Amino acid sequence: MAPLSHSPLSSLAGKRLLLGVSAGIAAYKSALIVRQLKQAGCEVRVVMTEGAQAFITPLTLQALSGEPVRTSLLDPEAEAGMGHIELARWADAIVIAPATADLIARLVHGMADDLLTTLCLASEAPRLIAPAMNQAMWRHPATQRNVKQLATDGWQLIGPAAGDQACGDVGPGRMSEPDEILEAVSRHFAPPITPSASAPHVVITAGPTREALDPVRYLSNHSSGKMGYALAAEAAAQGARVTLISGPVNLPTPQGVERLNVETAVQMHTAALELAPQAALFIGCAAVADYRAANAAEHKLKKTDDQDTLTLTLVKNPDIIADVAALPDGQRPFVVGFAAETQDIERYAQDKLARKGLDMIVANDVSQQGLGFGSDDNAALLLWRTSDGSDRLVAPPQPKTQLAALIVRHALTHLSLTSSGA
Repeated sequence: MAPLSHSPLSSLAGKRLLLGVSAGIAAYKSALIVRQLKQAGCEVRVVMTEGAQAFITPLTLQALSGEPVRTSLLDPEAEAGMGHIELARWADAIVIAPATADLIARLVHGMADDLLTTLCLASEAPRLIAPAMNQAMWRHPATQRNVKQLATDGWQLIGPAAGDQACGDVGPGRMSEPDEILEAVSRHFAPPITPSASAPHVVITAGPTREALDPVRYLSNHSSGKMGYALAAEAAAQGARVTLISGPVNLPTPQGVERLNVETAVQMHTAALELAPQAALFIGCAAVADYRAANAAEHKLKKTDDQDTLTLTLVKNPDIIADVAALPDGQRPFVVGFAAETQDIERYAQDKLARKGLDMIVANDVSQQGLGFGSDDNAALLLWRTSDGSDRLVAPPQPKTQLAALIVRHALTHLSLTSSGA
């Protein structure tokens, strides 16, 4: 079985795209974005901020787009017929790449102090944005608040990526590459994928579990479910038939994904063992509670004045990922597990890979600030078994959506190799 592909770029043919370019060294990549959009059959019009013109000339983007480049809100000729309103109505989508921290902040606050921000306020078209900035600026709490608000307001974030930066720093904040931006835009317009009868069935667990202590209290953890949901969305976008076994989270079900809600580890275990034999790939991403109360109280536990301590008796929960990996041949899927660690990441992950009989494991350092539980970003170490031992891949800090794409691609590739006997 070969890995499935993303939606074809044919979904872009005939689309009218407004490309916004703001200041930053990544502005030079906007020329390639315009070229690729044109090659995909789009009509492209470019709007540049004043600062963007210090990095790339309007003439360059005009030559590539075949259309005049707009740079000013107060252009007498263009505004004779309320040109900015017509341009806002013209666009099927607005794509901003690169988007600086300053532009993001102005968009969040609804400012309309230049042509690009005015167009964004005046347009009802879908909006996609590719941030680009220094890693410290990206990590700053103000920027993180702003990008969360953009997402709430309906913007689709593309990236940013992590790596070497023009200033010499290393970290998250690099603008996504033009081909990744093109793929994100094409996915936006692509019709939902209906899995074929031969599409692999992927089962994914996500989120925390809750183990009741009494009718109002429970044991749980800080898992937001974002990583598991990103994996489910990516697998569905790849054309797989996806079932998501979800603990209690406040997240919408990804498009094309069947969702099964559970509360406790025992419920998740039952659902996993029921679905896993039907699956080609099982990804255990849930943060399952290791223990539960031996006997949950029937009524609320009361605090008394003479009681300074409370003793709870806990019993071990079933090991979901190990039990799935132990299924007999013919029922056992390709099994990917997760390891959330705070120290000796690779050693503990290698041990879990071997001890639980997994095919692949994704190890996260949850002690890193801004990564893992509750965050939109994550980093990981991927380990997988080979005929002569194991192999590894280091994934630097990046949005969970991008990390999910990497994990799903690797899992499907190794599933394909395993199925073919390679």
